[in-house]
Amino acid sequence: MDLLKDEYIILEIIPTAIKKEKGDIIQLSAIKLKGLNLLDRFDYRLREDLIALDDFKKLIDYDKESFVYKDSTKEILTAFKEWVGELPLLIIDNLYTENYLVDLENKKESVFKYLDTEYNDRIIEELIEKYELEPSNYIVDILYESLIKHL
Repeated sequence: MDLLKDEYIILEIIPTAIKKEKGDIIQLSAIKLKGLNLLDRFDYRLREDLIALDDFKKLIDYDKESFVYKDSTKEILTAFKEWVGELPLLIIDNLYTENYLVDLENKKESVFKYLDTEYNDRIIEELIEKYELEPSNYIVDILYESLIKHL
């Protein structure tokens, strides 16, 4: 894929469990790009009253008015599937992202492939340091800014 010309999606998922059968997506944020130009955003969350653990509520306790709230993971994924169409997905290749996206037939590639690095537990901090970025609650924005500086 040519990230300077093609249309694609970068996304992040915040789940309550590694396996989708045991958890929910509490936040799915994505950006739609053509080349390095931002076309659209997708920022959805599970309704807060449906999140059982306070630690998860604290994790997403920012910019509450910027999100669309849904009643289930299924509703979030249905809206996301409609929003992405057939565009390829640049994902964080961790233990849970592909698991939650298994029903989407879109091509999926690691975003880190295009940053000449690999996923690790400190990757976001490493990208912030490497590209001198401002910290952000939106991992997709950090990935996007890293691609701009890298490419």
